[in-house]
Amino acid sequence: MTPIVLTVSGRVTRSAVPGLCAELEALLATADREVTSVYCDVAAVVRPDLAAVEAIGRLSLVARRSGGRRLRLCGTPPELRLLMDLVGLSDVVGLADTAS
Repeated sequence: MTPIVLTVSGRVTRSAVPGLCAELEALLATADREVTSVYCDVAAVVRPDLAAVEAIGRLSLVARRSGGRRLRLCGTPPELRLLMDLVGLSDVVGLADTAS
């Protein structure tokens, strides 16, 4: 089984969220149904803010609505991790590892 991997980089804006969700939906449509996790590489996100948190929340919903898959963040920058903790999404989205 090939893992599902979505890479999010640069500055995440609210206007980018629908495109990210569409990209994830396309990946999920071609993925093996046996794959239960979606890995989202956020290591290259620049200046994370609440728009990035919103994107992650919506990506998590897209993953869950596609057969109950779980979104797991990889390379999470400390600033984004703090924001996720602040809004309570750390418990909803898996934090697969720490940023280097």
